[in-house]
Amino acid sequence: MSTTTEKRSEPARSVPGQPDMWFFVLFETLVFTSYLAVYLFNRTQHPEQFLRAQSHLSLSAGVFNTIVLLTSSWAVARCVQSARAGAWAAAMRHATLTGLLGVVFLVSKILEWVRAARQGYGFTNDEFFSYYYFLTAIHALHLLIGFVAVGVIVYQLRSPARRSLRLIETAATYWHTVDYLWIVIFALLYIVR
Repeated sequence: MSTTTEKRSEPARSVPGQPDMWFFVLFETLVFTSYLAVYLFNRTQHPEQFLRAQSHLSLSAGVFNTIVLLTSSWAVARCVQSARAGAWAAAMRHATLTGLLGVVFLVSKILEWVRAARQGYGFTNDEFFSYYYFLTAIHALHLLIGFVAVGVIVYQLRSPARRSLRLIETAATYWHTVDYLWIVIFALLYIVR
């Protein structure tokens, strides 16, 4: 009988955020998987050409961007943790840091695109760079949507009347999706040789 009482007193476990966001995350994962499968197939068809073009990417820029986004993922996780604890000011600081790190990533990525274009690697004149621009631009679009998600978090945190932990968790889930998609893109475009 004490076992039943103990089970009842335990908090119910649930997946953070709204279930619709998790379906969206799975859908986005499938879409990105298809893009990456096409990229990998074409890479196997022209390995020397892809390796030659890939050598013109800045690995240090890719590593920097990865560190920036991983730190932003940490910041949004701390935001959720603070919000769960009712530490609203700390949650707001972490949400702000998340957004700022996203801006740093986007500016760095734009500078990287400009550098590649100035070196003569456009969207249409090199197959590897066609994939590079396409995949990183799709990711940048997701990042822009991620700024809206961070805006939702900030909006929720600003007023006690509208604070919804579920919406904060949902928006944070989207931000983590942006981060994990970048890690896959980074691995395939910058590291896999």
